[in-house]
Amino acid sequence: MTRTPILAAAFSLALSLATSALAQDCHSSHHADVDSRGDHVMGFDHDKTTHGFRLTPKGGVIEVAVNDAKDEASLEAIRTHLEHISKMFADGDFDAPMLIHGEQPPGVDVMKKDKAKIAWEYVETVRGGRVVATTEDAAVKDAIHAFLRFQIEEHRTGDSEDVQDE
Repeated sequence: MTRTPILAAAFSLALSLATSALAQDCHSSHHADVDSRGDHVMGFDHDKTTHGFRLTPKGGVIEVAVNDAKDEASLEAIRTHLEHISKMFADGDFDAPMLIHGEQPPGVDVMKKDKAKIAWEYVETVRGGRVVATTEDAAVKDAIHAFLRFQIEEHRTGDSEDVQDE
């Protein structure tokens, strides 16, 4: 009689551990897929670059930099990609994030609908570039923030999900 509760507890523990391991494998597989699709869509190796995302009071910033200042091929690929993305986003085209992540990121519907309310500016930096999104509209700003928080999670950057000063 005392064996039944012990066996039930052991079975429950084993099932819980197996479910947790499966969830981690799926999570790891998802991130590996994001990295692989991202390398293809963006045109540069994620292992040779560093992504950064920052939420600002009027929108946010997407920044990519080469890890090795001498890596001119990645530097040029970053700049080409970010300049292209800034134009695509300004046109309401968010296909690239969809292709990279395998799903539509949060905030995209609002950013498409209200594209005229967002200024997307490409800025070249010494080690890459950044795309700055600004808006005066509160709902659009919230959509930009949702989009960037998703990017922070998906790219595992560890960036703050809180609004930072510009």
